[in-house]
Amino acid sequence: METLDLVVVGAGICGLAAAKAFHQINPNKSLAILDANSSLGGVWSKQRLYPGLKTNNMLGTYDYPDFPMDTETFGVKPGEHIPGEVMHDYLSKYAEKFDIADKIRYQHKSLTAEHQEGPEGGWILTVQNGETETRISARKLIMATGLASAPFLPHFRGQEVFGLPIFHGKDFLQHSDTLDSAKSVTVFGGTKSGWDVVYAYASKGIKVEWVIRESGHGPAWMAPPYVTPFKKWLEKLVNIRYLTWFSPCIWGTADGYEGMRKFYHQTAIGRAITDFFWSTLGNDVISLNKYDSHPETRKLKPWSEAMFTASSFSILNYPTDFFDVVRNGTVKVHIADVTHLSPGKVHLSDGAQLETDLLCCVTGWKHVPAIKFLPEGIDKELGIPHTPSTSEPYFTPNQVQRADDEILSRFPRLRNQPVQNKNLKPLVDNKGISTTDEINPSTALTPYTLYRFIAPPSATFLQTRDTAFAGVTSSFATALIAHAQSIWIYAYLNDKLPAKVLPPVTARANIEQPAKSIQDLQYETVLHARFGKWRYPAGHGSQFPDFVFDAVPYLDLLVGDLGLEVHRKKSWWREIVMPYGPEDYTDLVAEFAGKTTVD
Repeated sequence: METLDLVVVGAGICGLAAAKAFHQINPNKSLAILDANSSLGGVWSKQRLYPGLKTNNMLGTYDYPDFPMDTETFGVKPGEHIPGEVMHDYLSKYAEKFDIADKIRYQHKSLTAEHQEGPEGGWILTVQNGETETRISARKLIMATGLASAPFLPHFRGQEVFGLPIFHGKDFLQHSDTLDSAKSVTVFGGTKSGWDVVYAYASKGIKVEWVIRESGHGPAWMAPPYVTPFKKWLEKLVNIRYLTWFSPCIWGTADGYEGMRKFYHQTAIGRAITDFFWSTLGNDVISLNKYDSHPETRKLKPWSEAMFTASSFSILNYPTDFFDVVRNGTVKVHIADVTHLSPGKVHLSDGAQLETDLLCCVTGWKHVPAIKFLPEGIDKELGIPHTPSTSEPYFTPNQVQRADDEILSRFPRLRNQPVQNKNLKPLVDNKGISTTDEINPSTALTPYTLYRFIAPPSATFLQTRDTAFAGVTSSFATALIAHAQSIWIYAYLNDKLPAKVLPPVTARANIEQPAKSIQDLQYETVLHARFGKWRYPAGHGSQFPDFVFDAVPYLDLLVGDLGLEVHRKKSWWREIVMPYGPEDYTDLVAEFAGKTTVD
């Protein structure tokens, strides 16, 4: 059986960053990156580059800090969104530059990971490559499969006789020939990917029946690239430190401006100013998109409040006005539930019968890792989603209640939770829709409960330091967070974090500062995990860390843990009003390497 110092599962943005940091800091350690696909990139792998796919971000906000995406090399100009093919090429060049491309093992699907007993832990992975199963021993394991790897495709009553293609948006590329052959299609789902599929068909002149559940979350917030009366670049707007203060954020004090945050969230006048900011932002988007100018576009007006919407607050990145295909009748919007299918037809709760050539479902993802962790029950120790039990090690009713009390005390505005849809119910609870899969997104699971959204907080794993999760956050700052997390993960796995951040392992001596207790660490983990339920009820906050305006303070948290400079601008004024971007973290690895010794 092969033994490796580190195994990274997943070769997407976060997995590549984690592997690169480990290899860059300690190149003599053995490393393998396992990926089930035949190419790297995760959501940007060749298998998922459906027609028209682009980043929401424009050039300059989706780079790794130490690998800029320049126009000369990649052909993307300032002010342009990045095509999917370019993102794949960029990630390939990143892997080559940092000498990890040959560490990737493609079409290697990780089936199980069994944790080993003893003070040093480690894992035995069962991996499938074609018809062959092998076992790998890993001293350290980084799970980087992300939140958009395993699609959730519901089962419809009558689909056996439907007689036409039914596929998830993840597999749009494999059905792209229908862009030339279909006359009428049905798209089910109102997320950003749903908008993409609708536009791809409609821009070809194909009739689109767009079904958005009346019992669901409604259409995604879709903003122009530039918003507010001052026409600010949205991806940069959310990373301006001053504007992050308007977001009630439980880890926000990591930025060092606790007084400002208390003013905006714990005083009446501060909350009034905050409410005005969110109202202005939301109303500006609604006004710019002119939803009320046409009966069909009115159906696409968001049902949720902008303040309570997380990374599903997306961006119109299409070459022409999306709403033209709605106004001219190419797209018909149905706010209704799917009741069943019959030969060649999709039946809706409003009585409509849609004759169609296919059904594309943009119905979300299984956010639980597909790999099975052993021994049974270890999910609770790891801090990954699982069915709650009476033997929770730290996500206990008392801890949850304590966290809720603190959240609502610090942020009274969150007591007033919005009612997005009084008839809201999980997708598979709709009549005519079920699931044959053992992983059902509607099941009441615990949220990801990881310290810093990375590390299992149980005593076992704080001792072995052999497991980390990369990329279980969702935000506009994907590459920035991947970069910072990669260094934090290296420090964590190698016991290089200060005692005030993590309790030291038993063998560590000469502690010069008070160590954080396991109990304090576990409560802080529950506090941060529970926060999403209150802060982002219109997003996925109750399942995993899903945020927008809270990315910069999260970066502050990680960078501060590493003992590095949090305030990285050249003056106090720029620190407050200039947006943070990749250029501010270019030297982060070198700074960390200069402060630590390599084992």
